[in-house]
Parts: sequence; C-alpha cells; structure tokens
Amino acid sequence: MMFDPLYLWFALPGLLLALWASWRVRATYARYSRVGTRSGATGEWVARALLDAHGLRDLPIEEIPGELSDHYDPRARVLRLSTAVYRGSSVAAVGVAAHEAGHALQHAANYLPLAVRGGIAPIAMVGPHLAWILFVVGLAAHWPVLANIAILIYLGVVFFALVTLPVELNASKRAMSLLGSVGVLEADELPAARKVLTAAALTYVAAAIQAILMLLYMFLRRR
Repeated sequence: MMFDPLYLWFALPGLLLALWASWRVRATYARYSRVGTRSGATGEWVARALLDAHGLRDLPIEEIPGELSDHYDPRARVLRLSTAVYRGSSVAAVGVAAHEAGHALQHAANYLPLAVRGGIAPIAMVGPHLAWILFVVGLAAHWPVLANIAILIYLGVVFFALVTLPVELNASKRAMSLLGSVGVLEADELPAARKVLTAAALTYVAAAIQAILMLLYMFLRRR
C-alpha cells in the first residue's frame, strides 16, 4: 500500500498537516511556558479552584510524568496533570490545567459529545489497525466484503475524530471563560492562553482531516 501512488496523494497531505500541527502546539506551549502569570498560581491550584467552585471538591488531581500528557479520565473520574503543568505557574500551564478542568466540568454536566466520544473510544483505539489489515487482505484476496467491513470500521474512526472536535473546542471555551471570571489571568494575559489552546485544537483538526483523507482513499481504492 505504501508504494501505491494514489495512497501517497491522500496520505502525504494529512501527514504533513499532522506534523505541522504537532510542531505548532509544542512551539506555542514552549514559548508561553516561559511566560509567568502575575498571579503566580500553579496549574494544580487553578484546576483545584475551578473544580471546587463547581462542586467537584472530591475529584482528585494527580501529578503524572511526561510532557503534554495532561488529561481527564472520565472512567476513573480523576484529573491528571503533567509535572510542568501541575507545578508550573506559566500562562501555558494555567491554560492547559483549565482546559482539562473543562473536561471534568463537561462530564459533571453530562455533556453529550463527551459521552459519545467515550462510548466509541474502543473503536478509535483498535479501529485504524484492524481496518487497514482487513482492507489490505480484502483487496489482496479479492474479498470485497472484507474490504467493505474495513471501510465501515474506519467510518467509526472518522466519526470519533469528528466528535472529538466539539469536545475539545468546548473545553477550551470553558477554560477561557473560567480563567477570565476567577481572575487567575488578567485581561492582557488571556490572549496568550488562548493561543496555547488554539494551537492544541489544531492537532485535533489535523487528525480529523487525516482520517477523512484515508477514508476517501479506501473508497476510491475499493472502487
């Protein structure tokens, strides 16, 4: 498949976009990690304050290793922040912490897209690999039914990527609103935090476009 010219036409743009988005988020995060907040609040303090203010005082916040490994686990009901975000008091750390707290607030409010994403997450984990295996075998063995099954599985992957977009954008919107309302960031600091969250959102946009391009390739090759 990698030597199929048609595959390269669809795979290369998505790959380049994903690489650019990854570089953009890391560069933006690194830049604003060096910009401290005037309040001096750490990411952990901000997340705790936001959760407590919305009645989530029992929701734990854990420090984890890694860079940009921050996430909210809806199954375990725990907010996990990387060390740089947990202990950091930069604009980037505060923005990321507020974003992840936004996911916890989504969960508490029964935000439908978050529930849908959680329900189809297993498909997103194994779907791409399984779909490509079935697709290649189906074409090689001239079993169109197998190729069709692969396309249906990959449709689930695309749906997951698309439903992730409103989840992430809504969490960022909540984060910006919360940071402004509680006074953690001053008015002139908010644009910097927005740049960090916008750069992070680009990675999800790139992932969705990449998945759509691969699905289109499957359709064309199947025909």
